[in-house]
Amino acid sequence: MKTTTHKITLLNTLLLFTYFGFVILMMGIVLQYIPAGTDTAFLGIKQDYINIQWYLPAFYIHVFTAILALPAGFTQFSKYIQKYFKPFHRINGRIYVFSILVLGAPSGFIIGLYANGGLSSQLAFCILAVLWWWFTLQAYTNARKKNFVAHKIWMYRSFALTLSAITLRAWKWTLIEIFHPRPMDVYMIVAWLGWGLNLVIAEIIIYKKIKK
Repeated sequence: MKTTTHKITLLNTLLLFTYFGFVILMMGIVLQYIPAGTDTAFLGIKQDYINIQWYLPAFYIHVFTAILALPAGFTQFSKYIQKYFKPFHRINGRIYVFSILVLGAPSGFIIGLYANGGLSSQLAFCILAVLWWWFTLQAYTNARKKNFVAHKIWMYRSFALTLSAITLRAWKWTLIEIFHPRPMDVYMIVAWLGWGLNLVIAEIIIYKKIKK
């Protein structure tokens, strides 16, 4: 029994460090956009859209606020924090909800309209933004109603989509390294794969841990 417990603790610690390693990498991507410009990093291939009135504001709002959901959301699943640091849990929850409902998801929808890869990619990113907003809203409203089982279910779904910021880039790197596809083909694939598989895994977790 002790050996099993130690293995679980070691695995959880490894996952924790791996996750925050990815968060640090994401922070590195965000820092590329300081100072803000019109052709910085990814914007270099979006020159057809930077003159659209709302594109650049939406892009920078998304870049600088969606990142907040990664650390804020992760801590929401810690039973230790929920039990012993309830104010911290609530504050992080508010940061998570605000960063998505007010800033991250709406701005993500706008830039999704101009995603690389054509209509398929645009549809994928816009659906992602809408679901991300809706799942987070449901998590928040159920918490307010003190329906904590439903709150937890919706948080699994919401955070699965939050993780797409990491998994999308991981899949992109993997596909390029293995298959060397055309850039636009990569966008069409990862636009769906980056969050679709996450949501499937979330539903499996919900079924095994809660609904079953």
